[in-house]
Amino acid sequence: MAEAELTHFNSEGRAKMVDVTDKTITHRVAVASGVVHMLPETFRRIKQGQIAKGDVLAVAQVAGVMGAKRTPDLIPMCHPLLLSGVDLVFNEFPDDGQGQAAIEVVATVKVTGQTGVEMEAVTAVCVAALTIYDMCKAIDKGITFSDIGLLSKSGGKSGSFIRKKA
Repeated sequence: MAEAELTHFNSEGRAKMVDVTDKTITHRVAVASGVVHMLPETFRRIKQGQIAKGDVLAVAQVAGVMGAKRTPDLIPMCHPLLLSGVDLVFNEFPDDGQGQAAIEVVATVKVTGQTGVEMEAVTAVCVAALTIYDMCKAIDKGITFSDIGLLSKSGGKSGSFIRKKA
């Protein structure tokens, strides 16, 4: 992206929040995902409800929703938005073929407004993934994260985006 196209800088080169006053109100949707890698035993214990802190995926679900709603508190230039929907889905992989298990977190965030919800979707994924780690770290400090990013977005002036598969 050329420097002239960057919108988060003022004429003095300092950070600013983008002015969306004149942008059209449209329905916007963003979908993001990320993968949490863990020991197969950790995965088994999550599935069997044997994590001392409670139902890992239920707590991660709520944490992801809360993360989406709190995105402007974490990312300085994000606009506070009245989100119309946040949902998270967990896809489970008991064996990733490399001696690990994995849980893919997929977040869908919706709004009708003047700016998109890409950051809210990615934040939801990150907070849910971190929550899985927090709830399981006592038994698996080696949990890692990968492939966190935007899958798709629709609405707004820039139109639709779909990430190409690697």
